[in-house]
Amino acid sequence: MKKIAILSSLFIGVLSWAQGIKFEDSNFAAILAKAKKENKLVFVDAYASWCGPCKLMVKNIFPLQTVGDYYNSHFVNAKIDMEKGEGIGLAKKYNVKAFPTYLFINGDGEEVHRTLGYVEEKDFIQFAKDAEDPNKRLTSLKQKFEKGEKDPEFLKNLAGLTIYNDADFAGKVLDRYFQQKTTLDQEDVQMLLSGLQSTESPVYKIFQSKKADILKIVPESQYDRFDKSIKLNTIAKKAYNADTKTWNDSYFITETEKFMTKEEAEKTLKRAKASRALKDKDIPAYEKLTLELYQDISKASYQELNSIAWNFFENVNSKPSLQQAIVWAQESVKKKEEYANTDTLANLYNKIGDKKNAKIWAEKAIQLAKAAGEDSTDTEKLLKSL
Repeated sequence: MKKIAILSSLFIGVLSWAQGIKFEDSNFAAILAKAKKENKLVFVDAYASWCGPCKLMVKNIFPLQTVGDYYNSHFVNAKIDMEKGEGIGLAKKYNVKAFPTYLFINGDGEEVHRTLGYVEEKDFIQFAKDAEDPNKRLTSLKQKFEKGEKDPEFLKNLAGLTIYNDADFAGKVLDRYFQQKTTLDQEDVQMLLSGLQSTESPVYKIFQSKKADILKIVPESQYDRFDKSIKLNTIAKKAYNADTKTWNDSYFITETEKFMTKEEAEKTLKRAKASRALKDKDIPAYEKLTLELYQDISKASYQELNSIAWNFFENVNSKPSLQQAIVWAQESVKKKEEYANTDTLANLYNKIGDKKNAKIWAEKAIQLAKAAGEDSTDTEKLLKSL
């Protein structure tokens, strides 16, 4: 029995060691203090609750033993929702604009390295090693760029590290990169398009000057859609006052009417307001605007309908509005039946108390998920609760 007890304790020890990254359960100030005391960097998984790639990292990468072994021994690890609590201030301080973003911060609170997105096991460990190497940190890479480095691979890597959080600097990097390019390939165009944030960005100037080269890779209709989207994004940012949470409607309409009809401009403004209201957690405003926008759903895609239906499930409690969301989800399923929209339908039925239909659609969703190799854990939990 004693041998069994010893073996059991060893087995439990192995399991605990193989649990992947161990994240601290304390505030950021305490985490920084611990890092400084232990002479380590802080690794921050800066995430958002709605972020798909964030959830995949939690499922596929963070639990790996190789990842846990390295990160737990080399860093003090923190996992922080950038849209809640102290995460809101940290997102502003460290300029986190895309999710997931991975920050490496020293004990004094200074950022030394970062990257973002879904990252496979080997690369995830490698950029952690880079963060510990003063010669490979983002701060050092920027200094190398300022000294005139022109190596294309170096420039591509640096642009990828800065494009979402330092658009002006990334624009300079991409400008140097594209000056050397006589022809563009698919990867070049993708990198350029992913960096488009504002018409006032240096990246947008490259987008315009390289139009002929880009059109060799993508159709002109796609180029025009990107152009229109970035113009709208720029106008919306200028029209919305984040401090007072108010919109300059006349400015928005005047500027957007330069490339769309008045009717389109007014509808686009309403969409922008709905999106902002949801982000600001002004649910009554979001609910009202969305109901107005989707009175006619004949032209809406199945993905769009599923998205607004799910948003209502997560945020709205009015039964009439939830019943309207069910109509949207049903139409989404009619257009293309998938795990995502059938799961949405199941959850909506459950929220209004229709257990019978909730069960029918939960079973359907699980069936579709298994056929597509998708994770249906949450739906299975729902089904068991019915």
